[in-house]
Amino acid sequence: MKVWFWTAGACLQAAAMSIFLFPHAISSGGAAGISIMMNHLFHTPYAASIWGVNAVMIVLAFKCLGLKTAAGTMYCVTIAAMVIDFLMPFFLFPLGRIWTDLPAGALFFGIGLGILFKSGASSGGMDIAALILSKWRNWPPGRSLFYMNTTILIATGLVVDIKTILYAIVCQWIASRVIDFIQSFPVNSMRKKPLPKQ
Repeated sequence: MKVWFWTAGACLQAAAMSIFLFPHAISSGGAAGISIMMNHLFHTPYAASIWGVNAVMIVLAFKCLGLKTAAGTMYCVTIAAMVIDFLMPFFLFPLGRIWTDLPAGALFFGIGLGILFKSGASSGGMDIAALILSKWRNWPPGRSLFYMNTTILIATGLVVDIKTILYAIVCQWIASRVIDFIQSFPVNSMRKKPLPKQ
């Protein structure tokens, strides 16, 4: 059953990046920021660099979070890379203005990542570090992710365009709030309560 949540979360996250964020060169996080810099400097395909960066993080997930989480992360990274590779040729240019695409991308990105976190997986990158901190220190994963990614976002802005730093931080702030909301949402409340006996 979890594989369906993993697939949905990875597809939502990848679609948010491909359709709304990457056309504006907005980084949604660590691996995405590195992939934007790689594409800007060396014209490396987004999907290839995202998968490559995540290889190291998957090893870390295996050591710190166990085989199941590592396997889930590898699956999610692969699905996300495939969706990005499929969608990017159709969205080479922005769909709309920055102030419509940015919140839409951040919202869908946060929902996708929140689903992954809630189902015990991640999409790699700094997400794994956020899960480790959440497990060891009981820190909210969305907030941890926001602080860790800030450094990478600043570096991306300095390499690509200084304006993208602000956009990326706004994206992270919105996404982190969505992630933490999904994390705090009680799963049991989604189940239908039994009808009272007559």
